[in-house]
Amino acid sequence: MIDRSFNYGRHLVHSFLESCRPYRQVLDLGAGHGTDLQIARSVEPQASCSGIEVYEAYALELRQQGFGVMDIDIESQRLPLEDGSVDVIIANQILEHTKNVFWILHQVSRVLKPGGSLILGVPNLAALHNRVLLCAGVQPSPIKTASAHVRGFTKGDVIRFMELCFPGGYSLEQFSGSNFYPFQPSIARVLAGWFPTLAWGIFFRFEKVRTYTDEFVQFPVNARLETNFYLGDRQT
Repeated sequence: MIDRSFNYGRHLVHSFLESCRPYRQVLDLGAGHGTDLQIARSVEPQASCSGIEVYEAYALELRQQGFGVMDIDIESQRLPLEDGSVDVIIANQILEHTKNVFWILHQVSRVLKPGGSLILGVPNLAALHNRVLLCAGVQPSPIKTASAHVRGFTKGDVIRFMELCFPGGYSLEQFSGSNFYPFQPSIARVLAGWFPTLAWGIFFRFEKVRTYTDEFVQFPVNARLETNFYLGDRQT
């Protein structure tokens, strides 16, 4: 009965992109089949849309749709784009798969224009079904050890992370939830709208409001985090 396609919050991505208009340059981190880029193109047909995608079959599919493709590791390589050159960056169901979030957000914040938007979608560790699972002593579904996910997120933690690492750098402009386990689609969509912090997925539109000067890669050093995060060349 659950429609897992709702986990990707495509209707929310569409709504957020409508709020970003007009935009000229869109980058999707982990573009997959190109669904979010297709939405970006439908909202703003004249925009230049490209994606980061390392899986060869998906990269070919993206090129066949006319999207630019960059084959890089977002956890350890520099985005091949100029500072402040991108209007919208999409990271939908990507960050939960990554360790080096400080490097990723460093690059995102470097290439995003002041006034540009970061559209972020992640599984919600505090979803209703995850709270029930944890109360029963069962591992929450977004952060199982035998899975591809290595991070868990909640609304408050994402906002705190952005503010701690880049104080005053981003303003949260829109927030919503998508899908609501274990309900069927017609009910899940309504519940996710009413109670977004209990939904399966949480979606944010952050607007970059000031110039970026390497704060994300400085934070782990200044905070003396005892993990070997990749921080790259501090000049990149």
